[in-house]
Amino acid sequence: MRQGTLLNKAIMLVLAAAVAVYLLASAWDSLNNPLATVISYRYASVDTVEATGFLVRQEVLIPSSGGTVERLPDEGERVARGQTVAMLYQNAAALDRRQTIRQLELELDQLRYSLRRDDASRDSARLSQEVLESMAELRAATAAKQLTGLEKQAMSLRSLVYQREYTYGEAGSTETLEAAIQAREADLAALSAQSAADTVRVTAAQSGIFSGVVDGYEALLTPEGLSALTPSGLDALVRQGGQTDESAVGKLITDATWYFACALPEADAGRLYEGFRLPVRFSRDWSGEVEMTVESLGEPEHGRVAVVLSSNRFLSETTLLRRQTVELVFDTVEGIRIPKRAVRVESRTAVDSETGAETARQVTGVYVLVGAQAEFKPVTVLAEEEDYCLVRAETPEDGVRKTLRAGDEVIVTARDLFDGKVVQ
Repeated sequence: MRQGTLLNKAIMLVLAAAVAVYLLASAWDSLNNPLATVISYRYASVDTVEATGFLVRQEVLIPSSGGTVERLPDEGERVARGQTVAMLYQNAAALDRRQTIRQLELELDQLRYSLRRDDASRDSARLSQEVLESMAELRAATAAKQLTGLEKQAMSLRSLVYQREYTYGEAGSTETLEAAIQAREADLAALSAQSAADTVRVTAAQSGIFSGVVDGYEALLTPEGLSALTPSGLDALVRQGGQTDESAVGKLITDATWYFACALPEADAGRLYEGFRLPVRFSRDWSGEVEMTVESLGEPEHGRVAVVLSSNRFLSETTLLRRQTVELVFDTVEGIRIPKRAVRVESRTAVDSETGAETARQVTGVYVLVGAQAEFKPVTVLAEEEDYCLVRAETPEDGVRKTLRAGDEVIVTARDLFDGKVVQ
C-alpha cells in the first residue's frame, strides 16, 4: 500500500517537472524570438464632421375647410395639378358611405377583370386549379416579403374566386357578369350622388411632391431666406419651434432642389468652398447617403459659420425630415489596415540595367510570413492613425514575389528580420 502511494507521488512530481520545463522553455523562446503577427484586412478610414441643422424646401400648404380628413396620395408621391389629394367628410355617415363606395369600386374592377378573361378559363376544374395556384403564389410572395406586385396578385385571386362563383351558379355566363356590373354601377352612382352634400374633394393647386405632415417650419424656413441665415438664427429656430397649422391637410413641395442648413465650427467650414461636392450621411430618421453641393458660406459668428448645402436627389424619401444630425464626409481612404509597428523603412540597392550602376534608396514595406520565412513586400502609406495605418500594395521589383494582399499574415515584431529569414 505504501509502495503504491510513493509511486503515485513520483509520477505527479515528474509530470509537474515536465510542465515547469515546458513553461520555462516557452518563456525563453518568447524572450529570444519575440515573433508576433496579425492578419491584414481591407479597411476604409473616413474623415467626417458631425453637423445638426434643418432641411429646407419650397413648400406650399394645402388648406381645408374642416372635417374628417382622408389623405389619398402616399407620402412623397408626385401629384399633378388638379389631382385629388384628400377627402373631407363632414360626419360619420359620409365616412361610412365612402367605405361602401370603395368596396363597390373594388368589386367593379374585379367583375370587369373577370369579364375580360377568356371564356375558356371558366371551366370548373381549370378554375379550381387556377385558384389554388394563385393562392400559393400569393402566400409565397407574402412570406418572401415581395410586396411590389402583391395588389395585382390579390386582384387576380379575387377575380378567379368571382369567376368560380359564377361558374358554379345557375348562370355562369357573360350575361351574369354584365348584370352584376350594371347593378353595382347603379349603386355606386346613387351613393356618389348622396356624397355631394357632405363630402368635399381637396385638389392640388399645382403639381409637386405630396407630404401629409405639416410641422410649422414651412413659413419659417424658405429657400429665399437662406442667404440671410446665421448661426444665431439657427439657434433661435431651435428654441422657437414650429407653429403647426391644424387646418392644413398637407403640403406640396414644388421644387426638386432641397437644402440642408447648419452651423459648423469655423475650422471645419474653412475646408469648404462654394460649389464643393461632398457626401452627407443621414442615419437617425432616415438612413442614406446623399451627395450635396455647398451653396453658400456665411460670415463667421463667434467661431461658427452658417453653411447651406443643396441636392436634387432623394426628395421623396426625405419629406418627413426637418431637424437632423448628419455626417459630412470630407474624405474616404481605402486600403489594407496593418499595425503601425509593422511598417518598416529599409535600404534597398537598385541596379541600372544599362550602366550597371548601383543606387541605394529607401523602401517602405512590411514583412509577411510566407510558409516559415519572412518576405519583404513594399507598400505606400495612405493614411496614419494612432495605432494603425492604411497602405497600398506596390509591385516588388523582382516581379516574382506577390504583392501584399488582404488576409496576409503580417509580422509585427521579430528579432533581426531580413528578407528570406526563417522565423518558424
